[in-house]
Amino acid sequence: MAEASAISKIDSVIFDIGNVLYRWDLRCLFEKLIDDPEELDWFLAHVVTPEWHFQHDAGRSFAVMVAERSREFPGYADHILAYSRRFPETIPGPVEGMLEIVEALANRKVPLFAISNFGAESWAQFRPTAPIFEIFSDIIISGEEKLIKPDAAIFELALDRFARRPEQCLFIDDREDNVMAAEAIGLASHHFKDVNQLERELKALHLL
Repeated sequence: MAEASAISKIDSVIFDIGNVLYRWDLRCLFEKLIDDPEELDWFLAHVVTPEWHFQHDAGRSFAVMVAERSREFPGYADHILAYSRRFPETIPGPVEGMLEIVEALANRKVPLFAISNFGAESWAQFRPTAPIFEIFSDIIISGEEKLIKPDAAIFELALDRFARRPEQCLFIDDREDNVMAAEAIGLASHHFKDVNQLERELKALHLL
């Protein structure tokens, strides 16, 4: 929650993307490929895991990651390849109500930005399916920059590129470690849990 003294200073909003604007869940793709629930749980715990996926967010290529993992789990080579070719299927749709929030902010001429832990190649697949980002002034993608939240460097890069001072911005993220890192460099931050709570804060800040 932003401090009351900061209300008059905040004029821009920086969003996270995954599980803030759009839902993300590896299960949404692989439940189409693995029928047995126990096998699916094992696969997501040992083969295509969030932790392994985060290497792509940090800048590793699909080609290198898929080759390495396929050697480790050759029986799942086709599934691992599907991760790289069908990544948008891990994103089942927007978080309910959030695109409406974005549009309402844009209608009030609030500058919109994003900082997302997202692989460069997966972003290239997903971005054309999400026209909402056309109204954003700029977006920092971790895999393109090879910097990843909660590293302070990605926030400093963003502020420089966005031409914003920390006290001008409200940063919104679903992960507490990212929120804490943003606050450490002076960004007012909102730990996203649901759209209603966020809407109340945006109204308190006179952004909505």
